Amino acid sequence: MKKYAKSIKKLNPMQFAVTQKNATERPFENDYYDEFSEGIYVDIVSKIALFSSLDKFDAHCGWPSFTKPIKDNDVGSRKDYSHFMLRTEVRSLDSDSHLGHVFNDGPNGNLRYCINSASLEFIPRDKMKDLGYQDYLDIFAK
Repeated sequence: MKKYAKSIKKLNPMQFAVTQKNATERPFENDYYDEFSEGIYVDIVSKIALFSSLDKFDAHCGWPSFTKPIKDNDVGSRKDYSHFMLRTEVRSLDSDSHLGHVFNDGPNGNLRYCINSASLEFIPRDKMKDLGYQDYLDIFAK
């Protein structure tokens, strides 16, 4: 996408393969599958906040899993017929980056957004204001 050409050029090979070529990183061999600090996960290309640590859970699948996005209108889905099966692919709507897949087997009847770490950047709660994500701090108000 021309809008994010500079961001795409900065991606490492795995980030490029996942976000631009619909690849999937190896389970349990990625940055965020076992990250449970408070913060938000942003699209590695557009830097738009997509998921909150409050909605993250350990699905024992080897990838970061969330019950929902922060805002439904930032994440889209479409049918994926690759690998000889039907799945629902998840994409960042603004950058059109491939993120992962969504399944109907989340906790308490919720969805499970199974997302590649390579498509995300984690912003810890204590860095959110400094990095311009202060509008999302209210998510963590108790």
